[in-house]
Amino acid sequence: MSNRMVCREASHAGSWYTASGSQLNAQLEGWLSQAQSTAGPARAIIAPHAGYTYCGACAAHAYKQVDPSITRRVFILGPSHHVPLSRCALSPAEVYRTPLYDLRIDQKVYADLWKTGMFERMSLQTDEDEHSIEMHLPYTAKAMESQGEIYRSIEHLDKMGMGIIEQLDPISFSNYLKKYHNTICGRHPIGVLLNAVAELKKNGTDMNFSFLNYAQSSQCRNWSDSSVSYAAGALVVH
Repeated sequence: MSNRMVCREASHAGSWYTASGSQLNAQLEGWLSQAQSTAGPARAIIAPHAGYTYCGACAAHAYKQVDPSITRRVFILGPSHHVPLSRCALSPAEVYRTPLYDLRIDQKVYADLWKTGMFERMSLQTDEDEHSIEMHLPYTAKAMESQGEIYRSIEHLDKMGMGIIEQLDPISFSNYLKKYHNTICGRHPIGVLLNAVAELKKNGTDMNFSFLNYAQSSQCRNWSDSSVSYAAGALVVH
């Protein structure tokens, strides 16, 4: 039995957009550099799916709002131009290829969606004939690579949380976790510490907390990379 993954080829590369990874990267960076970020990162966007010659610059304004440091999964929905569908369809593909890098499909999420009975399946050929989702794949790959390096976005998010911890404010720390979903391994013990400190400060105890070092196990540069952040700090009572 073959263990080879089912891959959807970038079937419209070379016609609807360039098949050259370096040229495509330069185009996307150019369009994104001309777009402005809004006040906060987007949770959902709407963008066109025509050839990049026509809509590449327009689509950049939507993808500029994506922050990879707080985006755990990307769901892409598109219309079917060639095959009639009675409801949403799932592709058999496990990997979507782009000229930049391959995007892996979360098979657990696919399985959960299929179990609802609300979806049908399309063939790989149907998926490759359709352009609506494919036209979002290079931009998705680029956005998840981050405008700037991903590891810098991770560091920014981490140090935002570290700054809140240094303020010794348990409510702000709880709100930070709810808003950004940063997977801080020791978040519960830290929460206990912050609440304990808050009680002690009510009795007049003077103390402060400072982080002394920060590091990452590796530097993430694209969506398929992973890393773990580390921090060391100390609480001092005066």
